[in-house]
Amino acid sequence: MVFRRSARRMRWLGCYRLGPVWKALLIFVVIAFAGQLLGVIFNKSWMQPERPHSIYSFPSENSLGSCQPHTHIMFLKTHKTASSTVLNLLYRFGEERGLKFALPVGYQFGYPLPFIAQRVKGYRGPHVAEFDIMGNHMRFNKPEVEKVMPADTFYFSILRDPVALAESSYAYYKNVAPAFRRAKGLADFADNPYKYYDPRVRNNHYARNLMWFDFGLDHTSNFSFALARRGVAAVRRNFKLILISEYFDQSMVLLRHALCWPLDAVVSFSLNARQQMPSGRSGWVGKAAAPAPLALTDKQRLKLREWNSLDWHLYQAFNLTFWQDVERFGRSRMESEVALLRTKREVLTRICLRDGGRPIEASRIRDKTIRPFQSGLVKILGYELQSGLDNATWEACLRMIRPEIQYKDLLDLRQFPRAQQPQAAGGLLVKREPSVLRNEDRGGKRLVEKDWDGTILFRNQSLEHIDSKVRLR
Repeated sequence: MVFRRSARRMRWLGCYRLGPVWKALLIFVVIAFAGQLLGVIFNKSWMQPERPHSIYSFPSENSLGSCQPHTHIMFLKTHKTASSTVLNLLYRFGEERGLKFALPVGYQFGYPLPFIAQRVKGYRGPHVAEFDIMGNHMRFNKPEVEKVMPADTFYFSILRDPVALAESSYAYYKNVAPAFRRAKGLADFADNPYKYYDPRVRNNHYARNLMWFDFGLDHTSNFSFALARRGVAAVRRNFKLILISEYFDQSMVLLRHALCWPLDAVVSFSLNARQQMPSGRSGWVGKAAAPAPLALTDKQRLKLREWNSLDWHLYQAFNLTFWQDVERFGRSRMESEVALLRTKREVLTRICLRDGGRPIEASRIRDKTIRPFQSGLVKILGYELQSGLDNATWEACLRMIRPEIQYKDLLDLRQFPRAQQPQAAGGLLVKREPSVLRNEDRGGKRLVEKDWDGTILFRNQSLEHIDSKVRLR
């Protein structure tokens, strides 16, 4: 029976188009997956984890020998760098293993102010309460982070080409950063950024050297090689691994070996992606397309690179380090693991997602609890799950597509039930961020995300009908 079902699934996966090696690999993957599901169905004790589990697990592929998985992890979540996808991996890993998260009182750790330990919910003083994973947005401040996280914490982050980041930042923060808001389009901004940019104006940090800023470095200083070298050296001291967004799959392989994690722990779907299409067109298109306000000439791209010169220097330095790490890891070994990771992602896409895994507009997602936030010029896309999934598979697939804000709320509610209030550090009052408010709007509830000074950044309408799951402060 198992093999007949597996054969039908293989025809469904379209394996007749693949070569014999890939057929064999996919047959192994699907049969192993079917075996786990059957174990769940028939309640085999050896297949029953105490906590939420991954959809499948292949010990021979996942094992990294005698090393022990890192469970104390700090991820500096830089903006617009695929960091939401990385945070989802951390959320899943921690949830499946019952780890404790260092969560913000709102959704960010007081950003864009430098991080302080009192921004962590439940913090009661240096190392009074132990946290395992930290990964929400902050402006990095190592001495304060060290008050929260254990001494053996693994620190890592991710970078992206500054020009691509500028395109994404402009689209997302158009209505937040005054420098972007005043410009007619990104090309107009690139031609003369000084016309629109004033470093003294709140939220203009989104418009220049944003990664440099997130690392806690001075992003307004004029570029000099001495300054750039000092910044790179500071990042090297504080972080054990820097991933590169453009080489995400290779980054995941390096990350999983650095953390001694199983390969399936770093399999993911792209989250918080924006719709790549000009206004007036319908349907989702590939990442080569761009909305008209974001279109750039080669000259303008060079200007943006010069404008973000500190970010560019940081990116170049760690892109070089990244490929040196790949060489040490082994090119052929890397290609093999990347191929396996992509195969697993393809299998999970077919199992979990509707429409062949193609991201869709939030308004088309029938389950409102997994609709992503909307902000800026373009639409933020999400996914729909396949119908007819059994409970265990449905829950595992849901964790992979659950948007960041909703996932944080879920973890927050589990760590801090409504009846339990976190205590202030040292008996002192901890200032609570007014990051989530309830407003009435035409009879419906909205959640409003505010900046550190009370400025409204964006409104969330995706959680409006599950207030019972959202903790309002």
